[in-house]
Amino acid sequence: MNVQLFYLTLLAYSVATIGYLAYLIWVKKPVWMTSRVLLIIGFLFHTASIVTRYLEAGYTPVTSRFESLIFFSWLLVAVYLAVQIRHTLPVLGAFMTPLALGLLLMASFRSKEIVPLDRLLDSHWLPAHVWFAFLGDALLGVSACFAAMYLIQETILKKKKIGPLYYRLPSLEVLDRLSYRCISIGFPLLTVGILTGSIWLKSIQGGYIDWQDGRQTASLLIWFLYAGLLHGRLIAGWRGRRIAWMNVIGFLVILITFLQLSHFQQ
Repeated sequence: MNVQLFYLTLLAYSVATIGYLAYLIWVKKPVWMTSRVLLIIGFLFHTASIVTRYLEAGYTPVTSRFESLIFFSWLLVAVYLAVQIRHTLPVLGAFMTPLALGLLLMASFRSKEIVPLDRLLDSHWLPAHVWFAFLGDALLGVSACFAAMYLIQETILKKKKIGPLYYRLPSLEVLDRLSYRCISIGFPLLTVGILTGSIWLKSIQGGYIDWQDGRQTASLLIWFLYAGLLHGRLIAGWRGRRIAWMNVIGFLVILITFLQLSHFQQ
């Protein structure tokens, strides 16, 4: 059942993504409204897919590449929809939905079989670690989308070639503020995710860090990158283009690490 719901999600997200991208061209409110409805319908299918898989598996379904991809995609859409409640920014959907859809498309090529949970993963630390780490990554992903929009808007202004896209994007000040707000929430969540993972590892192997584990080394690298970004902004007063580039690069590192090393099995 969870696989059928997954494909319904994939279909809804595909059409919604086309609609959000079309909105960039036509800027018609009905196009955006229809895309949003389709995205919400897809999100409900997505949620049902994850819940159904949880009931069928009997554990938090994030232990295979298929599961981790759909879970990360689900959180990205959840954060996007939460942002939309407070800030009506249809253009953000043109950046977020392709990302969420891309993860689902990659998941579609992975094994969808539910396998017995490895005894080392059978721990209450699994859901705690995963929720904090993935939610932190999702917020950093939304922040990176705001940063990408900032870079595009700044380039338009610098070249003084004011076109249709300029009027679709929020101001640089708004984009900078929203990007920072997402990081200010996402980074602490990522930190807790890393800490819970370290405590979990300690209970299994007797040490907080396994330097031979690529996931842990990459996670520390990502943490220091964002710590440096926040330090530069809060202490050194960095703003604008430099911070935006660091933000985009930081999430690209997260994404590459996630795709190469995700997650526990298969």
